[in-house]
Amino acid sequence: KSGDQTNSAIGRERAWLLIKGTVTFIWDGNNKTVTRNSCFDEAPFVLHVSKDTEVTIKTDSECEICVEQVDNNNNFDSKLYTPDDIRTDVFGAGTLNEASIRSVRTVFDGEINPLSNMVLGEVINHPGKWSSYPPHDHPQPEIYHYRFFPEQGFGISVLDDDAYTVKNGDTTLIAPDTTHSQGAAPGYAMYYIWMIPHLPEDRWLPTTRYYREEHKWLLEDNVKIWPEKKVGEK
Repeated sequence: KSGDQTNSAIGRERAWLLIKGTVTFIWDGNNKTVTRNSCFDEAPFVLHVSKDTEVTIKTDSECEICVEQVDNNNNFDSKLYTPDDIRTDVFGAGTLNEASIRSVRTVFDGEINPLSNMVLGEVINHPGKWSSYPPHDHPQPEIYHYRFFPEQGFGISVLDDDAYTVKNGDTTLIAPDTTHSQGAAPGYAMYYIWMIPHLPEDRWLPTTRYYREEHKWLLEDNVKIWPEKKVGEK
């Protein structure tokens, strides 16, 4: 809530992702106040620090912050990622009748920060569309944290052969080597934060996705699916 203050110096790598609101980050002699009005329409501000960095966070409004932390003995330069720093990719365009079009924001991964022990990003599912698709898995565990617009919206999280309803504020833990994909209900945009820890001998990279054999055909160029014509066309 507005006026709160927290200090962090716990000897772990940490990242604070602002979901919504206004906060002041204080670290390494820096003092920066940032505002995010919508996690759907705006890329995030994220403060990322290594284990020896002390951080103070002051809230200047009602706000929501996601915290990711892992053990990591590497020291690296602290960084406040601004919306201009965030890479946004649109996946699924021009294929499968746009059924899996989504926007993927990568804050940092093993390529952006090789000394980090974790990965952090966001996905925006268009209403009625799928993401993390085709179904895939990887050796690293993963966490998703969800928001919907409007807030009464819902989606599904498919883990292996089980499907779970997800709603605003829910969190899903994806165990290692678990096949996963996500779907948003029609009419509702779905946002989720994705967080992955690197394994000691197996760091996650954008290519670390292993697709289920029976669904690999969906990745082929110019793949044809039913119906090939739009509804109503002759």
